[in-house]
Amino acid sequence: MRCDELTDQQWARVELYVPGGRKGKRGPRSDNRRFVNALIWMARSGGRWRDLPERYGGYQTVKRRYYRWIENGVLDRLFEALAEEADLDWVAVDSTSIRAQAQAAGARRLKGGAEAQGLGRSRGGLGTKIHAVSDALGLPVRIILSPGHRGDVLFGEPLLRGLQPCYVIADKAYDANHFHKTIQTIGAVAVIPPRPERRPPYPQDCDWRIYKERNLVERMFAKLKQFRRVATRYDKLLQNFRGFVIIAAIMLWLR
Repeated sequence: MRCDELTDQQWARVELYVPGGRKGKRGPRSDNRRFVNALIWMARSGGRWRDLPERYGGYQTVKRRYYRWIENGVLDRLFEALAEEADLDWVAVDSTSIRAQAQAAGARRLKGGAEAQGLGRSRGGLGTKIHAVSDALGLPVRIILSPGHRGDVLFGEPLLRGLQPCYVIADKAYDANHFHKTIQTIGAVAVIPPRPERRPPYPQDCDWRIYKERNLVERMFAKLKQFRRVATRYDKLLQNFRGFVIIAAIMLWLR
């Protein structure tokens, strides 16, 4: 068993959510476990599709099936099923910037052009932001991607939609009245330090003891970036890059 492949216990947790592989006249249509291991190899190594080792099958076949999974939402359903086990005593909201490699620019109009790329220019150049919620154990619960220049607080409400945590921890970038109202609406307590320019009264005092737990989301991002296909963006289309981010998030749940 290789370190970048699923163990028997890990495969047992995800097998039910993996479509395909039905047996036909010529035997099994595909080896689902080998295919998932191929995606994990791609996410960890950051390699090109054509560099996929032969033990995982033809790279063109794996690539086409990966794109079908993206279109059909297979990875999202798997991630959501695992995230149902989240510990929501408190959640932490934050974002991280991902630098885009030069080949990630220039998507064809046939594929959606600039709208489908999700690239934005910030101080570090072209890039993408990963907005995420981590639970009390530092595991990802929600993930949204955006162009690199978009503000963090704009994605606070969609990240929390449907969740019912006791506390919501975030940094000063999320100190906005509308986000405080969102947190109150879901019945949670905001743990957000005020921005220096904000004048009292503050919507909610910051509990600094609980705020120390915000490092969990920072550590979660560090673990996601151990997957090289996440640490640097090579994909031209945002949905294809997001697929590898979801694969990395799934692997954090399977550790």
